[in-house]
Amino acid sequence: MGMFSAKGEREPTVPVGGLSVIAAGMTVRGDIDSNNTVKVEGTVNGNVHARHQVLVAKDGVVQGDIDAREAIIGGSVEGAIRAAERVEVQAGATVTGDITTKRISVAEGGSLNGVIHMNEQPAGKPATESRAVVVQRTEGRPATAAVVPALSRASVPVARVAVPPRLPSTGAGY
Repeated sequence: MGMFSAKGEREPTVPVGGLSVIAAGMTVRGDIDSNNTVKVEGTVNGNVHARHQVLVAKDGVVQGDIDAREAIIGGSVEGAIRAAERVEVQAGATVTGDITTKRISVAEGGSLNGVIHMNEQPAGKPATESRAVVVQRTEGRPATAAVVPALSRASVPVARVAVPPRLPSTGAGY
C-alpha cells in the first residue's frame, strides 16, 4: 500500500517489520534477499539473505547459503550458514555445511556436519581467541567433535618458564 503526495504521485513506503514466507509445497529457484525475516516452509534452491532472521521450518529445505543476523533451523540446510548473532539447530534438523556465528545451540537430535567458526574477526583484523569446532555425525552413532585452530597464525608463547636465580654456593647447603 502506498501514499499519494500533494501532486498525486505515489510515494513508496517501507514496511516497519515484515515476514516473507516460502509456503509448503512451493519451490523457489534463485536467491532471496529480504530486509526483514524469511520463513522457509517449502524449498529454496538458492541463497537466502535476510537482514533479521531466516527461519527454516520442520519440512523446509534450503539448498544454498544462509546469511542473516539470526538463523533458526528446524528443517534441512545444505550450504554455509553465516549469522552475525546466533544459530539454533533444532531437534530433527539437518545442517550440512559450515557455520559462522557468535553463538550456537544444537538440540539433542539435531544433525550437524561441517565446521563451526565462532568469535572470528572480520578480514584485516588480528585474530584473538578464534576456534573452530568440527562436528561429524554418522547414522546410528553419537556425534563426535574436535576443536581445531580456526586460523593459521604464528605461534606466540603464552607463558615463560621462570628459573630462580642461583644462590652462591657456600658449601653448607640450603
